[in-house]
Amino acid sequence: MSAPEVAPRLAATRPGPRQRRPRYAAAPSKTMRRIILSITAVLFLVPIASMIEFSLRSGQTGAHGFEHYTAIFTAGAAGTYDVLFQGIANSIAICLVTVVIVLVLLLPTMILVEVKYPKLRGVLEFVCIIPITIPSIVLVVGFIPVYSVVADIFGSQPWTLGFAVGIIVLPYAYRPIASNLAAIEVVTLSEAARALGAGWLQVLWRVILPNLRPGILSACFITIAVVLGEYTIASFLSQNTFQTALVLVQHTDPYVAVIFAVFALIFAFILLLVIGRLGALGRGRPHA
Repeated sequence: MSAPEVAPRLAATRPGPRQRRPRYAAAPSKTMRRIILSITAVLFLVPIASMIEFSLRSGQTGAHGFEHYTAIFTAGAAGTYDVLFQGIANSIAICLVTVVIVLVLLLPTMILVEVKYPKLRGVLEFVCIIPITIPSIVLVVGFIPVYSVVADIFGSQPWTLGFAVGIIVLPYAYRPIASNLAAIEVVTLSEAARALGAGWLQVLWRVILPNLRPGILSACFITIAVVLGEYTIASFLSQNTFQTALVLVQHTDPYVAVIFAVFALIFAFILLLVIGRLGALGRGRPHA
């Protein structure tokens, strides 16, 4: 066989350049996951355990007991902690107003943008993320003149703080709903329901909202957690909420303030567990 005939065959059999496969980060091993979870648990539980130990101390003998817990009911019945219980009631009212704002304003807007105006999705996300980039103290400066008008209309009531807190919780409420919307084919499901003769209200109530239930509940729970931990706006607007009441009670009885702070942390932890459970339930098949 001549050289000109051999050359093409050698070129055909010569291995070409290897294609590089994309490299993916390896998942952490089981041991590493346990180490990370253990460190996280220690960082979370040690402060709570320290707070519980402090709340069990006796102010006179140094022994441990439940006298401060019983004082909540005995002294509370006498009106000693009225400011704290009133702050809790006000915070619950603010939670309700803020959740209503999320469900009535944010949720329909996100669904409308997803179904009818997808090009505005980036604009809506930008508007909802802005409050997390601005410090609360700066927002309060802008809220003060606005709330002079709100006070003239509704009166200086604590529940009106829900209008201001509703802006702060936008980033936290937007993200779980947006993730849920991205996980389901809202447009396809809506068009299929419309093709079967359903009206827009039926599509919203029987198709879209059932599929968005995990995201909606997660947004509501995160909103409640943020509202219960909000202090700056309530302090500058001179309203009695759970956090401002804790600061007042701490000056007279630090043990009771720590007890209620522990209760708030445990409640927030329970909310996180519920959100994680809802996220696991939301990975199922979409409702048709």
